[in-house]
Amino acid sequence: MKHHLPALSGNALTRARTRQRGFSLITTLILLAVVMALGIGASQMVLLAERSTRFDRDQQIAFQAAEAALLDAEFDIRGPNTSTNQREAIFSGRLADMVSFAEGCGTGTTRGLCLPAATGTKPVWYLVDFTDETNAAKTAKFGEFTGRTLSTGSSGIRPEMAPRYIVEIIPDATPGSSSGSSGSPKALYRVTAMGFGPRKETQAVLQMIFRKE
Repeated sequence: MKHHLPALSGNALTRARTRQRGFSLITTLILLAVVMALGIGASQMVLLAERSTRFDRDQQIAFQAAEAALLDAEFDIRGPNTSTNQREAIFSGRLADMVSFAEGCGTGTTRGLCLPAATGTKPVWYLVDFTDETNAAKTAKFGEFTGRTLSTGSSGIRPEMAPRYIVEIIPDATPGSSSGSSGSPKALYRVTAMGFGPRKETQAVLQMIFRKE
């Protein structure tokens, strides 16, 4: 005995085909939305990676500029230098040098020479403005007292502005270093330097303790 499926009428067949086309359209739209979401996510990941790489590069430039400023400060302290502003005589390695250092840091020929902050107060390097480039700046500019040069500027991959530093004079508490050959107490020099990246908002700060032998 054979069973025959009822034949679809013309209207029923049209409705079935319409449902199939509607289902295919929905499926296509869903797949398109998924592909778009994946593409947007991938683009955002690429942009994030690019920004991270650029930040690392800019931070490295700032770090290297700060290192250069520390080295420039060492030349400043050691002398002699090619600059007409060289101040080797100020740094004898004795606490008697304190007469050339100012509270809150000096300006002019003693620019960047600072007495340490009082105990319990904020350190000097927290209080001075390393981005100040005016004649009243309390920080010394790279090369100002040494005659050395460093390529800077807003074009290219280099520091936007020259690194700057301050020098504090502090007692040398090393055993056996309480006095120099003249009998005067010895001193150490604490140097704090700030370097800048291709944008001066990118900054790196380094510090060292230097003893002039």
